[in-house]
Amino acid sequence: MGTGKSVIGRKIARKFNLRFLDSDSEIEKKSGMTINDIFSQKGETAFREMEKEFVETGHPPQGCVVACGGGLVLQPEILDLLKSKGVVVCLFASVDSILERTSRNENRPLLHVDDPAAKIRDLLEQRNAIYMRSGTGVSTENRSTADVVGHVSRIYRKESDGS
Repeated sequence: MGTGKSVIGRKIARKFNLRFLDSDSEIEKKSGMTINDIFSQKGETAFREMEKEFVETGHPPQGCVVACGGGLVLQPEILDLLKSKGVVVCLFASVDSILERTSRNENRPLLHVDDPAAKIRDLLEQRNAIYMRSGTGVSTENRSTADVVGHVSRIYRKESDGS
């Protein structure tokens, strides 16, 4: 969260004339609930099941860029499924950058805690090993959107047929 997945994803989709999907938005549409409501009323486990279902059934097989939630790849077998669907790029940023980027967004249920910075550090410690295996990693730290889009575009061209 807060690494730029949605912003970069939209720009990549436009650049390559692909459809853009945000897994959280798609889950909200299908469930009729906000992510915050899903977490508070049904719990994180239910949300993770909805994410998995989106990847398995709601994610088009081609012609799109998908911004997935940061916890998605923690689920067993999801990483292999994502890789079977296309190029996977994992965006990274520092704890301070993530905190600054997410501080004005109330739709971050995992950060509704007394110490959001500690929570971000904890999440990154839990997830970094899997993120490193997810796909090509790209730092968004102290980089312009255009620079990151250029970098991700080169990765996409290299790892796909480029169309």
